[in-house]
Amino acid sequence: MSPITKREHRLADGRDLIYYDDADTTLDPERGPDLREPSARPATATMRQDPLTGEWISIAAARQNRVFLPPAELDPLAPATPGNLSEVPSRYDVAVFENKSPSFGPLLEDANAPTGLDDLAEIGLGRTRTSVGRCEVVCFSPESTGSFGSLTPSRARTVIEAWADRTATLSALPGVRQVFPFENRGEAIGVTLHHPHGQIYAYPYITPRTTALIRSLDAYGPTLFADILERERASERVVLSGEHWTAFVPFAARWPIEIHVLPHRHVADFAETSAEERDELATFYLRVLRGVDALYDSPTPYIAAWHQAPVGVRRDEIRLMLQITSPRRAADKLKFLAGSESAMGAWIGDIPPEQAANRLREAIARADELSPVGDLPAGIAGLTSDTPAAPSRKADR
Repeated sequence: MSPITKREHRLADGRDLIYYDDADTTLDPERGPDLREPSARPATATMRQDPLTGEWISIAAARQNRVFLPPAELDPLAPATPGNLSEVPSRYDVAVFENKSPSFGPLLEDANAPTGLDDLAEIGLGRTRTSVGRCEVVCFSPESTGSFGSLTPSRARTVIEAWADRTATLSALPGVRQVFPFENRGEAIGVTLHHPHGQIYAYPYITPRTTALIRSLDAYGPTLFADILERERASERVVLSGEHWTAFVPFAARWPIEIHVLPHRHVADFAETSAEERDELATFYLRVLRGVDALYDSPTPYIAAWHQAPVGVRRDEIRLMLQITSPRRAADKLKFLAGSESAMGAWIGDIPPEQAANRLREAIARADELSPVGDLPAGIAGLTSDTPAAPSRKADR
């Protein structure tokens, strides 16, 4: 069986860079060095607590300097050339590297880092903590345009393997409480690079959305996800169903386009999924995203958010879940979060979920007919590494 191969490297400034080669790759295994002069990394940001909500806000001023919609010849995520010494020195299939201007990290430990969940839960005025953690960029393709939905099944499978591998690695880092892979697509969402890519955040706290979910589990019970899946699979809101995954418009959808995807088996995160589940997801997810794009004559902006259980918390109750949301409510209209949603968190839905699900089913059928996703290459195996594990950031300091 042909494996997806992991190759670990370092950038000139010490940041980790990992190549993931497709099972059917045509690339040479050798990778070139980063030819840029080493530069200092920005200081780790500081979190401030909002005493009205208890939430923590990372003040990451270095992000103001990040690249904004550069021309294709200066794409910082494209393979490096003599005229464009980019973030990725060599040609690649999938590449993951530490963000140059992170919201969390590069420090993983610090005298003012959170000391635990109890420390984070206390409420006070003027409370600060160091924004320890990790932020990574996941390049889906060396091409300068596209999105996850434009990948081949083989490449999609490689990205999924990278998500699983990075989830396991980041979850083991000191101070990390939750790992979040996601993709922002489209300028209407706030994308600053057209290159097909996603990100992974490793937070030093449990996020507000997951904290609210834990409150719901406390009120409902540990079978919440299993019961939601059973109810939705029996409804008219299902948009696509497979052997291992189901995609549906949720009963109380907030956004004009909103799709949730759940695995049929309980898994807390990507690292717990099986090879068979990852294989099916590679084509299943492509069909869902291509259906979203088939709703209109132009690409649809969206956020694809992979919600995973926190590290060491409620993992037998919180299930891996994808939530795709888009503000697009018509071909030429967006839903803006105005007073009620932004100020009070009180949502008003524009489209009945059952109507949205029917439109999505029809769009997926059109996309399947016009551009079938196809099958994975036969005999793809899991991850193998051709290099020893890189030393930890702690050992570098």
